[in-house]
Amino acid sequence: MEISKLAASIAESPTVKLNAEAIKLRAQGEAIVHLGVGEPKNKAPQNAVARAVEKLNSGEIKYAPADGMPSLKKAIVQYTEKNYGRTVDAANIIVSDGAKHSLFNLLYALINPGDQVIILAPYWVSYPEMVKMMNGVPVIVKPSDGSFCPSISDIEKAITESTRAIILNSPNNPSGAVFPDELVAKIVDLCEKKNIYFFSDDIYHKLVFDGRMITPVYSFTKKDIESTNVVVINGLSKTYGMTGFRIGWVVGSRQLVKVMTNIQSQSTTCNSPICQVAAEAALTGDQSCVNELVAAMQANRDMVVKELKLIPGVKVAKPEGTFYCLPDFSAINKDSMVLAEFLLKKALVITVPGREFGAEGHLRISYAGAAAEVAEGMARIKWALDPNSPREMQIGNKKVVRDW
Repeated sequence: MEISKLAASIAESPTVKLNAEAIKLRAQGEAIVHLGVGEPKNKAPQNAVARAVEKLNSGEIKYAPADGMPSLKKAIVQYTEKNYGRTVDAANIIVSDGAKHSLFNLLYALINPGDQVIILAPYWVSYPEMVKMMNGVPVIVKPSDGSFCPSISDIEKAITESTRAIILNSPNNPSGAVFPDELVAKIVDLCEKKNIYFFSDDIYHKLVFDGRMITPVYSFTKKDIESTNVVVINGLSKTYGMTGFRIGWVVGSRQLVKVMTNIQSQSTTCNSPICQVAAEAALTGDQSCVNELVAAMQANRDMVVKELKLIPGVKVAKPEGTFYCLPDFSAINKDSMVLAEFLLKKALVITVPGREFGAEGHLRISYAGAAAEVAEGMARIKWALDPNSPREMQIGNKKVVRDW
């Protein structure tokens, strides 16, 4: 079979591959601990499930508007007003099949072949591949000081006449870092002066710790929604634990939303009305589930950071949000793929190699799971990497002996 050169250039998603590997190994009876997963263990809000069941039982499961059901778009308008302090209209909203699909459609609408999109490292694995799918050019900007946040000068040096957009994800996957307000303000100002789009991937914007809140990105522009270069992507997957419902959205100008609606109408047609009524219920219902998730993830974060600091040679920056940590293991092994494979083989723990995020020598550790599972995973990692660990460890129903 001969496939297109473009399709052949697109890398497999490492996180999707790891999920499949975990399912396979567990089916074989292996006591796998999955610290690579990108979804919280909390259940979807009960009112969201109830609305989905009600819709399903009605039997009226038909096409929905390509840009989203009016009642869900109204809920997103209210969500935007409450959480971003910006009044928008339903015509400024398009609902898509998850935030990933939202970003894909956004890039499809705005990127021409040869256009450059600046991606700040460490970055979510899908950003460069999505840009390449549009025949665009991903331009990776790594912080010159070795931190998780670039300086404005780092970004300015990467801008050319072909720069079309900058993608910013804060809180950040994979590092958990929150970009300083001063830096975000400078990037927004830079984009608006140079007529570059600023894509704000806000999928984790409520998952911040230590009583902190993310400053809404619209606070950094005086332009209205129709003229600003800021475009917001968000969704339900991370905050509400509704990864399987696949509902995301974009907030942008009417013109942009109209173009994206045309794209969506010719591809997916519309999103499932069952998922859309569930999304509406989640957004308009009791929000205590969000606070509970934040508290649980903060406790997991504290535990993970504490354990990592006990492993000789490991460097770790305390995450300020999300449910990820990106410790530096380069003193142990600079090849993150080799290290991840070692931990899977010896300790039956799944992590994600940092090279997939533009951070070689690091591993992304997810603490999205239940506290006991995360604690077990960290205990195994410490045992496998700390030369002072006991010779034997019980892993599942097997006693493993250190022979390395």
